[in-house]
Order: sequence, then C-alpha cells, then structure tokens
Amino acid sequence: MKTFITDDFLLYNETAKELYHQTAKHLPIIDYHNHLDQVAILEDTNYKNLAEIWLAGDHYKWRAMRANGISEEYITGDKSDYEKFLAWAKTVPNTFGNPLYHWTHLELLNYFGIDDVLNEETAPAIWEEANKKLNSPEWSIRSLLKKDKVEFLGTTDDPADDLATHIALAKEGYETKVSPSFRPDNGLSIEKDGFLPWLEKLGKAADTAIESYDEFLQALAKRVDYFDEHGCRSSDHGISVLFYEQATKEEVATVFRKRLNGETLSAKEIDQYKTFTLVSLGEFYADKGWVMQLHLSPLRNNNTRMFNKIGPDSGFDSIGDLPIADKLSGLLDAMEEKNKLPKTILYSLNSNDYHVLASMAGNYQDDEIPGKVQFGTAWWFNDTIDGMEDQMKILANVGLISNFVGMLTDSRSFLSFSRHEYFRRILCNLLGTWVEEGKVPKDMALLEKYVRGICYENAKRYFSI
Repeated sequence: MKTFITDDFLLYNETAKELYHQTAKHLPIIDYHNHLDQVAILEDTNYKNLAEIWLAGDHYKWRAMRANGISEEYITGDKSDYEKFLAWAKTVPNTFGNPLYHWTHLELLNYFGIDDVLNEETAPAIWEEANKKLNSPEWSIRSLLKKDKVEFLGTTDDPADDLATHIALAKEGYETKVSPSFRPDNGLSIEKDGFLPWLEKLGKAADTAIESYDEFLQALAKRVDYFDEHGCRSSDHGISVLFYEQATKEEVATVFRKRLNGETLSAKEIDQYKTFTLVSLGEFYADKGWVMQLHLSPLRNNNTRMFNKIGPDSGFDSIGDLPIADKLSGLLDAMEEKNKLPKTILYSLNSNDYHVLASMAGNYQDDEIPGKVQFGTAWWFNDTIDGMEDQMKILANVGLISNFVGMLTDSRSFLSFSRHEYFRRILCNLLGTWVEEGKVPKDMALLEKYVRGICYENAKRYFSI
C-alpha cells in the first residue's frame, strides 16, 4: 500500500498550502537542542542499517513496542538488528494517532524515497532498499545534514566534557555549525551519589582543586568561559522538581562543606544549594549572552526493575504534576533583580503548566530583545499535532507568537529532522485556519513574515547565530 503522505499532508486550506510550499518548506533548519552523536558528524558515519540509525536509543519507539506486547529482547536486548526492525514494523500499524506513525512515514519518504506504508508485509523490502542507500556516500551523516539544510545544531554537553569533537569540527570549518550546550545537571544534583565523583571530574577539567563552594563556583565559571570560547550559545537544565529556597552564600557554603564531609543534607539545604547555584549560573550565562533553557516536570525512571536492568533514558519516564509557578517566579526574579536574567526558554512536560509558562514569560521581557523569555515549544509527550497546536494557541492567546523561536528535535536520531517539517506544516495550517475563519487578515506578506520568523529567523537572532 502506498503512503498517505502527500504534498499537502496536514495542510487543509489554500492559505496553509501557499504558506508551506512557498515559504516554510525552503527554510534552513536551526535545531538548537538535541542529543545527537557528535562523533558521527565528525567521522561522517554511514550507519550500517535502518535499525542502527532508527531504533537504537529511540525510547519513543521502545515505549510503543512495549505497549504492543513486544518482548524486551527485541527492543533493547540481544536480538539481531533485523529482528528488532521487524518487531518495529509489526508495531507501526498499531500507532494511529501517535506522531510516531507520521514521523515513521515522513522519514521513509524524505530520506529513502520509500512511499510504502511500513508493516510486516512491506518490512523486508523496505529493509533492503533503505540499507542499500544507507551504505552509499549520499546517505552519510553529513550528506543527510546537507540535504536537510541544517545550519545549526545545539548538542548537549556536560561541563566536564573536553569538547574535543566540537573543536575538531570547528578547526576543519565544517559548514553546519555544531555548538555545545552547557548541561550542568550533575552539578545541581548535590543529593545524588554521583555528585562527588562528578565534582572530581569538574576539578580536573577546570584544572583546579574544589574544596570549597567558592572554588566550585570558580570552576563552573572557568568551564563557562571554556564553552563560550568554543562556540556555546546556550545552557540546558533538566529539572524534575522545581526548587526555590533563599539562602546566603555563606549558608550555601556550609551546605556544600557538609556534603564534602559525607553528612546528610535536609530537603531545605538541598533546595538552598540548588537555588543559589542556578541563580549564580544564570548570571554567568547573562554575561555571555547565552540562552538558558529550563526543561521542567519530567518524572523519571518510574520502573525501578527496568531502570536497574537497562538504565536511564530507556522509555520509563513520564509526566510530573507538581506546582511550579511560585518557585519559577522566585528563580527568575532573583536573576532579574540583579539585571542578570539571561535569555530564557521555559518548557514543561506537563501541558497543564502551559498557561503558567506563557504568562510567566510575559513578566520578564526586555526592550532590547524581543521575546527575551520564551514559552518553549511542545516537548516530548506533547510533541504531537494537538500538543503543538495547543502550545502555539496558548502562546498566541497570552503572549506574542510572532517572536516564537519554534521547533527543535530533542532527538538522538539523524533522521529526526522531519519533525521540523511536521511542525512547519502544523504551523502553516494553524495560520491558514485563522485566515479561513476570519480571525486574521489574508495578508500574505505578513503571514509569510510570521512563518519565516517562527521557523528560522527568530531562532537565528535569539541564539546569535
């Protein structure tokens, strides 16, 4: 059976079709947050087969396969790549309504020219055709990035990373800008077992002993400098439970010393440390002109048995539902009071927080940076047609969608850039629907300006690319 993906996929009115085909379709991609393998870019890797590039590390697909009753040996276990691919092909017909169904067929069509729907019957032929292409130079990683017109990639990097791959890519002058993003989650997680070993890594990377809180902040500042020297444009923070607890630097220094000495910390002390440290980091970011991204409200590693068996980021995370408004206001205001609030993007995994984030962003705008504080794109479980439409409608209702910095993949797969196409089609259809319903004028020049901004130009300006 041939695919249902047509040129006008998800475009349900003439204005939408014109906006997408004349403007959105041709714009380059700025993917400012992802988890892509930088070494694969440096080495211009050719993946061996469709399972390797498509299934490995993709916990979205893993969750769907588990929900379809697929045994774990066919997901993260020791079955062959082909057997795992067949298990995914068996699952795909059951994913109607899930964006995975659309992403799967967009990727097969866009990257391999395969316009058959994927199921158990078509799987063998699709496997052979895709693998044949993957092993040719035209399907190397750099070839794929060029095909997608990817202009900028923001990867995810620990402060202790040496950034050797980024340095090598910059030295050769690679045309796609691959920029590190500063992800200091390990440095905020003072309560976790891995904190002290990570602290030792940070000290080595910063070439300094860390025996006090002052020395810790100095080490972080040195790493911020190092990242900035190598093209960093943003930080990123994954925060499951938001915190805000005021404290003096002296109080936090005492908490830090207690942790170094192996003493138990109270919940209040942990939040004091996290608050002061994040606010301090925000000030560093503001001085560099970086963007601070806050990813809020995941509930991670719910299945203890499977976490112990497979590890984190394996498809056992879900949506948290703790309140965030007061603490988020406290954190942002603590930076703003010193005029040190950096450009900030607010995301939440819980769509119930959307009005909170959209309205909070409006409290901290700036006359020099349009959309300085952003209500970020629909994320993870909300990365759906309904989720993206809801996010954009709420942003438009409460703020200014015209300054929105748009889509990102947040992905580990080099085939995931079709998600930008998915987003662009949804955006164009939303704007076209507003025209058809008489909610906005059919001013094509203005509508095209919105599309160019949201899909490309706003992010280019915001991330100083």
